[in-house]
Amino acid sequence: MSHSTVPRSRAEADTTDKTPEESGGATGSRRKQVSRKLSLRLRLRRDRVLLLMTLPAVALVLLFNYVPILGNVVAFQDYDPYISDNGVVSMLHSPWVGLENFQRIFEDSSFWQAVQNTLVLFFLQLVLFFPIPVLLALLINSVVRPRVRAIAQAVLYLPHFFSWVLVIAVFQQLLGGAGLLSTLLRDHGYDGLDIMTDPNTFKFLVTAQAVWKDAGWGIIVFLAALAAVSPDLYEAAAMDGANRWRRMWHVTLPALRPVIALLLVLRVGDALTVGFEQILLQRDAVGPGASEVLDTFVWWNGVRNQDFGYAAAAGLVKGVISIGLVLAANKVAHLMGEQGVYKK
Repeated sequence: MSHSTVPRSRAEADTTDKTPEESGGATGSRRKQVSRKLSLRLRLRRDRVLLLMTLPAVALVLLFNYVPILGNVVAFQDYDPYISDNGVVSMLHSPWVGLENFQRIFEDSSFWQAVQNTLVLFFLQLVLFFPIPVLLALLINSVVRPRVRAIAQAVLYLPHFFSWVLVIAVFQQLLGGAGLLSTLLRDHGYDGLDIMTDPNTFKFLVTAQAVWKDAGWGIIVFLAALAAVSPDLYEAAAMDGANRWRRMWHVTLPALRPVIALLLVLRVGDALTVGFEQILLQRDAVGPGASEVLDTFVWWNGVRNQDFGYAAAAGLVKGVISIGLVLAANKVAHLMGEQGVYKK
């Protein structure tokens, strides 16, 4: 059968000779142009089902995350909640003091002690706690038998579901004055040891509790990232003569780097929040000098001392510093070539 020799027009030839990638790219660009030309009314009508599905989530975020931000106005007032049963009326009728609460904060030595304790705890947990989930994920991922891997992951993940009351009770039974370690030392002729009431070791104790409770939660994130690594990369590295350590260094860790960068940025943003409930439960045992952090400082002054304006000012300072830390950490992630929380 002879082929047709009918000449094609240039437009037909250009359309027919395009590769699938070029054709798909042209179709995508045309769709974007059409989408840009659509009016707002038409786009709302087109996406009305999706918009209705997101309304409950948006309403919850606005109600519980953004509406309470308006309450920060009490940081500039001598707020008295007993003026009225309505909190809004109390804010409207409380006397305005301007920056007086912030001036009190910066002149308060207990505030700076809380800042110091918070930063020390953050750096300790960043150095001692943050790498542990990565190392455990690498260790579990290297286990060949799936059953052993599942059991190890379940055992490490289980403490995440324990309340801080239970976690501290377990550590009390192990490291307290009448705990297992102290009893064992006395039975062998040594002096007893009460780590739970020692202010000098309190920061390491809090870090150890956080590691035991939440390391399993971090393992899940890193194992999910490891599951996305193609086995072909490991096979190619093995064929090139890379041993297990080199495969981990050149294949596994680069695959985890974006996740590590993201979690590190989030961790830095959470630097000034180092465990309110955990520390509050142990505050009386070691004293406020060793255990007072910004969250407990705000709670103690706002709830216990009823100085709501002063506590709100301290909380506002903490929030502003946290935003600055997130932006700075995200900039560092961009300089390292990672996306971070948001793109450039």
